[in-house]
Amino acid sequence: MTQVFLASRNAKKLAEMQRILAEHVPDIEVLGLDDVTPYDEPAETEPTFEGNALIKARVAVEATGLPSLADDSGLCVDALNGMPGVLSARWSGSRNGSVDRDRANNELLLDQIHDVPDERRGAHFTSAVAFAYPAGAGGVVEHVVHGTMPGRVIREMRGAGGFGYDVLFVADGHELTSAELPPDEKDAISHRGKALREIAPFVAGVLTGL
Repeated sequence: MTQVFLASRNAKKLAEMQRILAEHVPDIEVLGLDDVTPYDEPAETEPTFEGNALIKARVAVEATGLPSLADDSGLCVDALNGMPGVLSARWSGSRNGSVDRDRANNELLLDQIHDVPDERRGAHFTSAVAFAYPAGAGGVVEHVVHGTMPGRVIREMRGAGGFGYDVLFVADGHELTSAELPPDEKDAISHRGKALREIAPFVAGVLTGL
C-alpha cells in the first residue's frame, strides 16, 4: 500500500482525493489528520489560497514524514468583491461542528446577497493544492497547482451531497447545485477536481519513483 497524507479531517475531501489519485496509483491510501499522530495544525494566516495550502503542506510533511497534500479552497462572489475568498470556511465566525458551520456560512451568504438580482449573482470556486515531499539531506520539495469553477449563487440551499457552499452553487452549464451532482460528475468540473487531476500524475511519479 502506497501512502500519502492529506492535511484534512474532511471525510468527503479525503474520499475525493482517494478517487482521483487511485486512477494513477491503484494501491494508494490517503491518510487524514485522524489517521496520524496529532500535531499542532498551523493557522491559515496567508492572504492567498496558495499561501495557506503551502503552510499546511509544509507543516504536514515535517510532522508526519509522509508525502503530504494540502488544499485551500473557497468561494469568491462577484457581488461581494471576491469574498468570502480565503475566509470561506470561517465566514460566519461559527466555531460549531462542520455541519453547523457550513449551514451558518450559507445562511450568512444568502442574507448578504438577498437583494442582488440573478444576473449579478456570479461567483467562482477556486482551489490551490500544494504537495510537499521529503528530499535528500532533509530538504523538502514543493509543488502547487490551481483550479477554478465558474458559476452562480442561487437563492436557496439544495442537495445533500458535497460540503461547504456546494448547496448554493450552480456551475456554468448546469442546473443542479454541486451538492446535487453525483460525485464523479462533480469531480469532473470542480475546482478541486481540476487541481487534483493536474497534480495527480506528479504525485504518482513521486510516489512510484518514476
